[in-house]
Amino acid sequence: MKVNKKTNIISIDGPAGSGKSTTARLVAKSLGFIFLDTGAMYRALTLKALRHKIDLENETEYSALIKDTEIELFENKRALRILLDGEDVSRKIRTENVSRNVAIVSSFPTVRKWMVQLQCKIGNSGNIVAEGRDIGTVVFPDARLKIFLVASLKERAKRRCKDFTDVAESADLKQIIKALKKRDLMDSNRNVSPLKKADDAIEIDTTNLTIKQQVDLIVKKWEEKIRQDKCNS
Repeated sequence: MKVNKKTNIISIDGPAGSGKSTTARLVAKSLGFIFLDTGAMYRALTLKALRHKIDLENETEYSALIKDTEIELFENKRALRILLDGEDVSRKIRTENVSRNVAIVSSFPTVRKWMVQLQCKIGNSGNIVAEGRDIGTVVFPDARLKIFLVASLKERAKRRCKDFTDVAESADLKQIIKALKKRDLMDSNRNVSPLKKADDAIEIDTTNLTIKQQVDLIVKKWEEKIRQDKCNS
């Protein structure tokens, strides 16, 4: 069976801290695919909004902001780097301030429409592993394999706490749990592209899985999917 590159995409969705980014990056590396970190893209725009001190609650202010914004992703020394208007902001987008506000920025139709167009443009080449919250439902609804990662709230909070300490920020576990609950509520109830599991997605609970186990399981699911498609062709 000849693979249709436009659908040769693995979508990995799930709530904050479920392990999407690290897992997606390593799955992409294992398969020789491109890693599309959509969460980092929203974080980059959030960083710019904070820097420009716009009213984050006012959707109209984003129209001018995105017209003068360029976001790029590239691999450098086996790590994904995020460029915001030519500046490497890979570490700066992982701060608590950005994490606390990204759900607000990503909730507006103006922002999501612009971001989805950018993501689809990147995905047109095929052979993509993309992670986010609406990848399998909105961005790439025809993805060949759809994964939905979940994990306990406590485990997700521990992972987010580690993210903050990795960028030299102090972190309070109780405050992070509170922030994650708020983020989950906002992501699941926003009017545009809410966080939800696609009907044909495979749910994987990562609470007690290592990163390697997560990666191996998804790669196995991909290989099974390819074999199944060949048998059905």
